[in-house]
Amino acid sequence: MSSLFASIKAALLPATPGAADATSDAGAAAADVNAGVAPTAPGGIPRFVSSNGAGRRLVPSTVEELELELLLEALFQYDGYDFRGHERAVVMRKVQALRVELALPTLSSLQSRVLHDEETCNALLRALYVTPARMFDDALETSMLRLSLGVCLHGAALPRIWIADCAGAQQAWTLAILLDQEQLASRTEIYATVNSDAMLAEVRQASLPLAQLSELQLNYVRAGGVGKMIDYFDVSDDGVRAVLKPHLHHRITWAQYNLVTDASFNEFQMILGHRALADFGPSLRKRVQQLFDDSLAPFGMVALDRELDQHDPLARHYKPLLAHQPWYKRIA
Repeated sequence: MSSLFASIKAALLPATPGAADATSDAGAAAADVNAGVAPTAPGGIPRFVSSNGAGRRLVPSTVEELELELLLEALFQYDGYDFRGHERAVVMRKVQALRVELALPTLSSLQSRVLHDEETCNALLRALYVTPARMFDDALETSMLRLSLGVCLHGAALPRIWIADCAGAQQAWTLAILLDQEQLASRTEIYATVNSDAMLAEVRQASLPLAQLSELQLNYVRAGGVGKMIDYFDVSDDGVRAVLKPHLHHRITWAQYNLVTDASFNEFQMILGHRALADFGPSLRKRVQQLFDDSLAPFGMVALDRELDQHDPLARHYKPLLAHQPWYKRIA
């Protein structure tokens, strides 16, 4: 805990007046980062820094904003989960919803619970994570997958697809069914990564209430599906729950992986990162897009949440599959 309080103290230290020119300012900031002291923004205002020294956010202007910064710092220092680079408005909304659900008066009280109760910590991780997907819940996503799977994968001997920060078992199951319909399931490996061990245990044991399949069947039909979804599931002996058939389930490799800190771990013909990127701030988004670029095979495809800026250096590596859609094929 001493390292936590030291980090918080360093982040909130008052600034010292800066040097006269930008060069000396940059040198002083670098020295501060190396020494564990918060560097200063223009005008001598302290700012929080990420592990790589990039400025993330000015000092909070309200008590709640300060509480949020301390909560995220505590989560990082205590458990190693780093949400400090996420968009603050999104994080605040998710955290406040959890606080209300737990009937806690302040974010500080939530922080205390997170540090002392594993169940609350896991609840916070789930709240901050990507919104869970339901099978075939996005007709546009399904259409783009149908359009691109054959183009991207048929030429590869053993295609690999990475679902980065997978939005739960149902997102991976949707992809497995689409691969089966394209006659690609038997030779394609899906790598679905999540950012905590608790979520990893959940997705590995996931199943569906049988009654929910009729609702998901409507999603399936709206997304262009033919036939019955139940054909891709086995029903439990008691007739209550359904699990994906083994020949599809075994093509999904689940793993814990941290997009904020981990390096590229394989080369992929397709990367689906559009659901994860939506919550990321500018610096983290840049870092993760570079990670995807490092991990994508020649002529592979990557799904983002928004179109690439034409001035982004990575933009020259890609061309859109369709105009005004952030799904790209690598060309360089």
